[in-house]
Amino acid sequence: MSLTPLVLHIETTTTNCSVALSCKDQLIAVKEDYESTYSHGERLHIYIDKLLKQEGFKPKDLDAIAVSKGPGSYTGLRIGIATAKGLCYALDIPLISIDTLSHLAKKSHTDTGIVIPMMDARRMEVYTAIYDGTNFKKLKPSWAEILSPESYLDFRNKYSKITFIGNGVAKFESLLSNITDKKTLEQYNFLKQVLPSSQYMVDFAYQKFQNTDFENLTYFEPFYLKDFKLK
Repeated sequence: MSLTPLVLHIETTTTNCSVALSCKDQLIAVKEDYESTYSHGERLHIYIDKLLKQEGFKPKDLDAIAVSKGPGSYTGLRIGIATAKGLCYALDIPLISIDTLSHLAKKSHTDTGIVIPMMDARRMEVYTAIYDGTNFKKLKPSWAEILSPESYLDFRNKYSKITFIGNGVAKFESLLSNITDKKTLEQYNFLKQVLPSSQYMVDFAYQKFQNTDFENLTYFEPFYLKDFKLK
């Protein structure tokens, strides 16, 4: 079986340990779990091996590895990116990095307004960005937002339809519970407890493969967004 480019996608930025296979811009298969604890160290390599065997492929058949680069869990990012880089070194194939918030936004399946992905960063903080809901072009770069009722106010005043998506959405929705203007609330779509998935990396990875937009294996590092601090 010959498919080109055959790409393995790895997503480990949250508790979802997720791997997928694609040919060109088409998803072939995905294997993932949504457990509440991090298990990437134990499961990631098993999932990759099972997925390849399930679809009749061997590692040497791969043309590239795509990895979700962050932001997200420090440990999850390190495991996913170390695995991706190791495979690329061993197989002598390119590494493609995908912005986690970009493919989380695409999971909203919207085609209007704007999309605001929100990844839980503990306490009342989220990793976030702003995307056009039609073409998923980034309207505001990623940043760490300490949530308040005034968060995203400029965009909330400007756009009539807004989709919030991610495991940080519930915290923000609770802050808006005292809004009495039902018309205002009707413009929001809250997609809560949604985690990034490798299957939504496919389109981004294929575009980068076509443009030979590859990472330097020696210098590529996770996009943490915030500095790591020991508690």
